[in-house]
Amino acid sequence: MYIYIYTHQLAQAHQPTTNPAARPQLKVKEAVVSADEMVWWIYVVVAVLLSIGREGCRVEGEDVVTYDGRSLIINGQRKILFSGSIHYPRSTPQMWPYLIAKAKEGGVDVIQTYVFWNLHEPQPGQYDFSGRYDLVKFMKEIQAQGLYACLRIGPYIESEWTYGGFPFWLHDVPGIVYRTDNEPFKYYMQNFTTKIVNLMKSEGLYASQGGPIILSQIENEYQNIEAAFHEKGAAYVRWAAKMAVDLGTGVPWVMCKQTDAPDPVINTCNGMRCGETFGGPNSPNKPSMWTENWTSFYQVYGGEPNIRSAQDIAFHVALFIAKKGSYINYYMYHGGTNFGRTASAYVITSYYDQAPLDEYGLLRQPKWGHLKELHAVIKNCSSPLLEGVQTNFSIGQFQQAYVFEEGSAGCVAFLVNNDSTNNATLQFRNNSFELLPKSISILPDCQNIIFNTAKVKTQPNKRITTSSKMFDAVDSWEEFRDVIPNFLDTSLQANSLLEHMNTTKDGSDYLWYTLSFQPNSSCTEPVLHIESLGHVVHSYINNKLSWTWEP
Repeated sequence: MYIYIYTHQLAQAHQPTTNPAARPQLKVKEAVVSADEMVWWIYVVVAVLLSIGREGCRVEGEDVVTYDGRSLIINGQRKILFSGSIHYPRSTPQMWPYLIAKAKEGGVDVIQTYVFWNLHEPQPGQYDFSGRYDLVKFMKEIQAQGLYACLRIGPYIESEWTYGGFPFWLHDVPGIVYRTDNEPFKYYMQNFTTKIVNLMKSEGLYASQGGPIILSQIENEYQNIEAAFHEKGAAYVRWAAKMAVDLGTGVPWVMCKQTDAPDPVINTCNGMRCGETFGGPNSPNKPSMWTENWTSFYQVYGGEPNIRSAQDIAFHVALFIAKKGSYINYYMYHGGTNFGRTASAYVITSYYDQAPLDEYGLLRQPKWGHLKELHAVIKNCSSPLLEGVQTNFSIGQFQQAYVFEEGSAGCVAFLVNNDSTNNATLQFRNNSFELLPKSISILPDCQNIIFNTAKVKTQPNKRITTSSKMFDAVDSWEEFRDVIPNFLDTSLQANSLLEHMNTTKDGSDYLWYTLSFQPNSSCTEPVLHIESLGHVVHSYINNKLSWTWEP
């Protein structure tokens, strides 16, 4: 009698344990099965109310990028910059020009992306920058369309990406401890960071070379776990910052959610409400920057989509600007697709589908249009916002005014109504205004309301999906047969179930275990006992399914 046990383990975004999941008293042999085959459903996706593009304004040539306590400074000019996250491997090269063009049309100045270590270095020293992984091509498309780029190298990125972007082979480096003052980890982190920086330099892609990259990021939300490493955590932060700066990119570096970011690295905010939660830069000489304004949220299997309204996003963008913020990135502006096995555990294939550009790159209205209008209003006020003197004062129980005055050159005011239920009627500079609940009114001349975050003019659209092809014929399907390993031919033997990811080296989500068992007359009711932390176990006896276990 042959017993076959088939286990399925979802890839985790965390470092796997090296301890076996269980130790049943069985002689087990094992084979690894690839799971690259999949069935795709094809849909035609229809969106309504597409808009027309507009011309860009970026000037080619070498750019000098610095900063002060007010903003980034490009070629001597302070800038208010709106940025949008578009991750190159979550879409296709054919989509990149369209996505970037739509971001630009929506008033975005910067395209922000992570760099995905496990895609680019699947094995130590073996690099892949082809197809969807062609980072250079993506950067050059950004440049061709007259936009800037923010390159978040990490190389730990989280991003609901398998292992947070770390290649699995890193797990097997002797003595390694991730993201701390650990020599093996620092060696490989520096090696990959240097590889990416040198690649960008070789293609002339940093702004200091005439390229689009005006910012780079090292690490990612490290302060969330820094205390767990005690003094080694702080030492690692200092090392990472120095390592990055010493690479000589000619552009500033940032660390997100890192209040102890060492000079000259800029600490930035992530979240939905940084105008309320951000404590500000850790130095008066650094600008206030928001690297992740979450336009919705990732979704897990069985979960509901996170719907964040255009009004709420606009309110918090305007509030951040009113509090002297000068760089805001939408995470995501286009989420795209988690192809293959790239998503972290339980995260669905579609990523941030509620972003201004949906999974397919279609406009998500009114979000896209409302933010476009806000961007235009803010940019028209950029001179007093960046060069003027700010004052703020109460104008009601739940109302606040933020005013920027640049002498006789200009004045702009933000009137904030924090009351989420009631309108507010108030006086400001001898004029009477009625403010909508939970809204910010922008007055570019301190006299007339031009934009209110709660008043949406863009018409909502609706996405409709229909089948483009019916898969109702036998010849339309392909069958994938999973080869069951032969007990006598397997090379890996153990007397217990093995830790899944350590065994497959992330090459498969699946494992077969085979057991040869010959019952005798005294064993009338044999019992197979399995202790496992796997997500799914199927058991077959003599090639027939006997039972399935799921948690």
